[in-house]
Amino acid sequence: MSPDSASSDPGGPKNHRTIDRVTQILEEVVYHPGIGFAELARAVGAPKSSVHGFVRGLQAKGWLYEVDHRFYLGPAIYGLTLASGNIRAGQVSQADLDALHRDTGMTASLGVEAGEHLIYIGESGMDALTGFGARTNIRRRLLSTAGGKALLAAMPDVKRDSYLRRQQAEDPEGVSEFLAEFPDIRKTGVSRNFRHHGTQIAFATVVTNLANEPVAAAIVFGQTAEFERREARIRKTLLKHAASWSQQKTSPREPI
Repeated sequence: MSPDSASSDPGGPKNHRTIDRVTQILEEVVYHPGIGFAELARAVGAPKSSVHGFVRGLQAKGWLYEVDHRFYLGPAIYGLTLASGNIRAGQVSQADLDALHRDTGMTASLGVEAGEHLIYIGESGMDALTGFGARTNIRRRLLSTAGGKALLAAMPDVKRDSYLRRQQAEDPEGVSEFLAEFPDIRKTGVSRNFRHHGTQIAFATVVTNLANEPVAAAIVFGQTAEFERREARIRKTLLKHAASWSQQKTSPREPI
Protein backbone atom coordinates (compact mmCIF):
# COMPACT_ATOMS: atom_id res chain seq x y z
CA MET A 1 0.00 0.00 0.00
CA SER A 2 1.21 3.50 -0.79
CA PRO A 3 2.55 5.43 2.22
CA ASP A 4 0.26 8.27 1.14
CA SER A 5 -2.84 6.16 1.80
CA ALA A 6 -4.58 7.26 4.98
CA SER A 7 -6.71 4.12 5.42
CA SER A 8 -6.10 0.39 5.26
CA ASP A 9 -9.77 -0.44 4.64
CA PRO A 10 -9.76 -2.42 1.38
CA GLY A 11 -13.33 -1.47 0.51
CA GLY A 12 -15.02 1.84 -0.16
CA PRO A 13 -13.60 5.32 -0.62
CA LYS A 14 -10.28 6.13 1.04
CA ASN A 15 -8.62 9.34 1.98
CA HIS A 16 -5.25 9.93 0.34
CA ARG A 17 -2.86 12.47 1.78
CA THR A 18 -1.74 13.84 -1.57
CA ILE A 19 -5.27 14.06 -2.94
CA ASP A 20 -6.46 15.62 0.31
CA ARG A 21 -3.74 18.26 0.13
CA VAL A 22 -4.44 19.13 -3.50
CA THR A 23 -8.19 19.26 -2.82
CA GLN A 24 -7.64 21.55 0.15
CA ILE A 25 -5.53 23.93 -1.93
CA LEU A 26 -8.19 24.12 -4.63
CA GLU A 27 -10.97 24.61 -2.09
CA GLU A 28 -9.09 27.42 -0.36
CA VAL A 29 -8.75 29.19 -3.73
CA VAL A 30 -12.44 28.62 -4.51
CA TYR A 31 -13.58 30.14 -1.23
CA HIS A 32 -10.87 32.82 -1.08
CA PRO A 33 -10.19 33.92 -4.69
CA GLY A 34 -7.08 36.07 -4.83
CA ILE A 35 -5.46 34.35 -1.84
CA GLY A 36 -1.71 34.90 -1.48
CA PHE A 37 0.85 32.12 -1.15
CA ALA A 38 1.72 32.70 2.51
CA GLU A 39 -1.96 32.78 3.47
CA LEU A 40 -2.60 29.65 1.41
CA ALA A 41 0.25 27.76 3.10
CA ARG A 42 -1.08 28.74 6.54
CA ALA A 43 -4.58 27.62 5.63
CA VAL A 44 -3.36 24.28 4.34
CA GLY A 45 -1.14 23.81 7.38
CA ALA A 46 1.80 22.37 5.48
CA PRO A 47 5.44 23.41 4.92
CA LYS A 48 5.78 26.15 2.35
CA SER A 49 8.11 24.00 0.25
CA SER A 50 5.47 21.29 0.01
CA VAL A 51 2.66 23.71 -0.84
CA HIS A 52 4.89 25.44 -3.38
CA GLY A 53 5.37 22.16 -5.25
CA PHE A 54 1.66 21.41 -5.33
CA VAL A 55 0.80 24.95 -6.44
CA ARG A 56 3.34 24.97 -9.26
CA GLY A 57 2.11 21.59 -10.45
CA LEU A 58 -1.50 22.80 -10.43
CA GLN A 59 -0.47 25.92 -12.37
CA ALA A 60 1.39 23.86 -14.97
CA LYS A 61 -1.80 21.89 -15.72
CA GLY A 62 -4.06 24.94 -15.70
CA TRP A 63 -5.92 24.23 -12.44
CA LEU A 64 -4.63 27.40 -10.80
CA TYR A 65 -4.00 30.84 -12.25
CA GLU A 66 -1.71 33.47 -10.71
CA VAL A 67 -2.11 37.22 -11.04
CA ASP A 68 0.08 39.64 -9.05
CA HIS A 69 1.13 36.79 -6.71
CA ARG A 70 -2.48 35.91 -5.96
CA PHE A 71 -4.21 32.69 -6.95
CA TYR A 72 -7.50 31.97 -8.71
CA LEU A 73 -9.08 28.95 -10.32
CA GLY A 74 -7.43 28.28 -13.65
CA PRO A 75 -8.85 27.50 -17.10
CA ALA A 76 -8.70 23.72 -16.74
CA ILE A 77 -11.59 23.94 -14.28
CA TYR A 78 -13.72 25.53 -16.97
CA GLY A 79 -12.55 22.98 -19.53
CA LEU A 80 -14.01 20.24 -17.36
CA THR A 81 -17.16 22.31 -16.95
CA LEU A 82 -17.46 22.48 -20.74
CA ALA A 83 -16.87 18.73 -20.99
CA SER A 84 -19.74 18.19 -18.56
CA GLY A 85 -22.03 20.35 -20.70
CA ASN A 86 -22.29 23.27 -18.25
CA ILE A 87 -20.53 26.36 -19.54
CA ARG A 88 -19.13 29.24 -17.53
CA ALA A 89 -16.81 31.55 -19.40
CA GLY A 90 -16.05 34.43 -17.02
CA GLN A 91 -15.45 37.64 -18.94
CA VAL A 92 -17.31 36.32 -21.99
CA SER A 93 -20.85 35.20 -21.32
CA GLN A 94 -22.87 32.49 -23.03
CA ALA A 95 -24.97 35.25 -24.59
CA ASP A 96 -21.80 36.72 -26.11
CA LEU A 97 -20.86 33.41 -27.71
CA ASP A 98 -24.41 32.91 -28.92
CA ALA A 99 -24.30 36.33 -30.61
CA LEU A 100 -21.02 35.52 -32.36
CA HIS A 101 -22.47 32.22 -33.55
CA ARG A 102 -25.60 33.97 -34.81
CA ASP A 103 -23.73 36.75 -36.63
CA THR A 104 -21.24 34.44 -38.39
CA GLY A 105 -23.33 31.30 -38.78
CA MET A 106 -20.31 29.36 -37.52
CA THR A 107 -19.63 27.46 -34.31
CA ALA A 108 -18.22 29.93 -31.79
CA SER A 109 -15.78 28.98 -29.04
CA LEU A 110 -13.72 30.60 -26.32
CA GLY A 111 -10.27 29.17 -25.59
CA VAL A 112 -7.57 29.98 -23.05
CA GLU A 113 -3.90 29.09 -22.70
CA ALA A 114 -3.16 26.46 -20.05
CA GLY A 115 0.51 25.56 -19.90
CA GLU A 116 1.41 24.71 -23.49
CA HIS A 117 -2.13 23.90 -24.56
CA LEU A 118 -5.34 25.61 -25.56
CA ILE A 119 -8.38 24.69 -23.46
CA TYR A 120 -11.91 25.42 -24.66
CA ILE A 121 -14.05 26.89 -21.90
CA GLY A 122 -17.20 27.88 -23.80
CA GLU A 123 -19.02 27.22 -27.05
CA SER A 124 -22.14 27.95 -29.04
CA GLY A 125 -23.60 26.23 -32.05
CA MET A 126 -21.63 22.99 -32.08
CA ASP A 127 -23.06 20.09 -34.03
CA ALA A 128 -23.18 16.75 -32.24
CA LEU A 129 -20.00 15.32 -33.77
CA THR A 130 -17.88 18.44 -33.24
CA GLY A 131 -19.27 18.87 -29.74
CA PHE A 132 -18.30 15.33 -28.83
CA GLY A 133 -14.75 15.94 -30.03
CA ALA A 134 -14.45 19.18 -28.06
CA ARG A 135 -15.77 17.66 -24.86
CA THR A 136 -13.58 14.56 -25.02
CA ASN A 137 -10.37 16.42 -25.88
CA ILE A 138 -10.36 19.71 -24.00
CA ARG A 139 -6.58 20.23 -24.43
CA ARG A 140 -5.22 21.12 -27.89
CA ARG A 141 -1.68 22.02 -28.86
CA LEU A 142 -1.26 25.74 -29.47
CA LEU A 143 0.40 25.19 -32.86
CA SER A 144 -2.43 22.99 -34.15
CA THR A 145 -5.32 25.41 -33.53
CA ALA A 146 -6.39 28.81 -34.81
CA GLY A 147 -6.93 29.96 -31.21
CA GLY A 148 -3.50 28.76 -30.17
CA LYS A 149 -1.85 30.55 -33.07
CA ALA A 150 -3.65 33.79 -32.20
CA LEU A 151 -2.46 33.55 -28.59
CA LEU A 152 1.09 32.71 -29.68
CA ALA A 153 1.22 35.74 -31.97
CA ALA A 154 0.09 37.97 -29.09
CA MET A 155 2.67 36.62 -26.63
CA PRO A 156 5.71 38.66 -25.60
CA ASP A 157 8.63 37.83 -27.92
CA VAL A 158 10.68 36.09 -25.23
CA LYS A 159 7.83 33.79 -24.17
CA ARG A 160 6.86 32.95 -27.75
CA ASP A 161 10.44 32.23 -28.82
CA SER A 162 10.96 29.99 -25.81
CA TYR A 163 7.82 28.01 -26.64
CA LEU A 164 8.79 27.62 -30.30
CA ARG A 165 12.27 26.39 -29.38
CA ARG A 166 10.73 23.71 -27.17
CA GLN A 167 8.43 22.64 -30.00
CA GLN A 168 11.10 22.60 -32.69
CA ALA A 169 12.29 19.04 -32.03
CA GLU A 170 8.77 17.59 -31.77
CA ASP A 171 6.98 19.54 -34.49
CA PRO A 172 9.39 21.37 -36.82
CA GLU A 173 6.76 21.54 -39.57
CA GLY A 174 4.24 23.17 -37.22
CA VAL A 175 6.81 25.72 -36.08
CA SER A 176 7.76 26.54 -39.66
CA GLU A 177 4.13 26.90 -40.67
CA PHE A 178 3.41 29.25 -37.77
CA LEU A 179 6.44 31.41 -38.53
CA ALA A 180 5.25 31.78 -42.12
CA GLU A 181 1.80 32.84 -40.91
CA PHE A 182 3.01 35.03 -38.06
CA PRO A 183 3.42 38.34 -39.99
CA ASP A 184 -0.13 38.15 -41.34
CA ILE A 185 -1.59 37.26 -37.93
CA ARG A 186 0.14 40.24 -36.34
CA LYS A 187 -0.96 42.54 -39.18
CA THR A 188 -4.62 41.49 -39.34
CA GLY A 189 -5.17 40.30 -35.76
CA VAL A 190 -6.76 37.08 -37.04
CA SER A 191 -5.30 33.59 -37.43
CA ARG A 192 -6.62 30.87 -39.73
CA ASN A 193 -6.39 27.11 -39.50
CA PHE A 194 -7.61 24.10 -41.45
CA ARG A 195 -8.57 20.74 -39.95
CA HIS A 196 -9.84 17.36 -41.10
CA HIS A 197 -7.86 17.37 -44.34
CA GLY A 198 -8.94 20.91 -45.14
CA THR A 199 -12.67 20.30 -44.87
CA GLN A 200 -13.02 22.51 -41.77
CA ILE A 201 -11.80 26.10 -41.49
CA ALA A 202 -11.32 28.15 -38.32
CA PHE A 203 -10.58 31.79 -37.58
CA ALA A 204 -9.44 33.22 -34.24
CA THR A 205 -8.43 36.45 -32.57
CA VAL A 206 -7.40 37.36 -29.04
CA VAL A 207 -9.65 38.78 -26.35
CA THR A 208 -7.87 41.19 -24.01
CA ASN A 209 -8.69 42.44 -20.54
CA LEU A 210 -9.11 46.11 -19.62
CA ALA A 211 -5.31 46.38 -19.32
CA ASN A 212 -5.02 45.26 -22.97
CA GLU A 213 -3.44 41.94 -21.98
CA PRO A 214 -4.42 38.85 -24.03
CA VAL A 215 -6.51 36.54 -21.86
CA ALA A 216 -8.41 34.31 -24.30
CA ALA A 217 -9.01 33.47 -27.93
CA ALA A 218 -12.34 33.91 -29.71
CA ILE A 219 -12.69 31.20 -32.33
CA VAL A 220 -15.21 30.44 -35.06
CA PHE A 221 -15.15 27.36 -37.27
CA GLY A 222 -17.21 25.52 -39.82
CA GLN A 223 -17.11 23.75 -43.16
CA THR A 224 -14.52 25.21 -45.55
CA ALA A 225 -16.76 24.88 -48.60
CA GLU A 226 -19.44 26.98 -46.94
CA PHE A 227 -17.45 29.66 -45.15
CA GLU A 228 -14.14 30.27 -46.96
CA ARG A 229 -15.81 32.47 -49.55
CA ARG A 230 -17.12 34.69 -46.73
CA GLU A 231 -13.73 35.02 -45.05
CA ALA A 232 -13.44 38.82 -45.20
CA ARG A 233 -16.85 39.34 -43.60
CA ILE A 234 -16.23 36.67 -40.95
CA ARG A 235 -12.90 38.22 -39.98
CA LYS A 236 -14.51 41.63 -39.59
CA THR A 237 -17.37 40.24 -37.48
CA LEU A 238 -14.99 38.24 -35.28
CA LEU A 239 -12.80 41.27 -34.59
CA LYS A 240 -15.86 43.38 -33.76
CA HIS A 241 -17.17 40.90 -31.19
CA ALA A 242 -13.75 40.31 -29.60
CA ALA A 243 -13.17 44.05 -29.27
CA SER A 244 -16.52 44.38 -27.51
CA TRP A 245 -15.73 41.51 -25.13
CA SER A 246 -12.37 43.08 -24.31
CA GLN A 247 -14.17 46.06 -22.78
CA GLN A 248 -16.20 43.88 -20.41
CA LYS A 249 -15.21 43.34 -16.81
CA THR A 250 -14.61 39.91 -15.34
CA SER A 251 -15.20 38.66 -11.83
CA PRO A 252 -11.95 37.88 -9.93
CA ARG A 253 -13.44 34.45 -9.23
CA GLU A 254 -13.26 33.65 -12.94
CA PRO A 255 -10.04 35.00 -14.48
CA ILE A 256 -9.43 33.78 -18.02
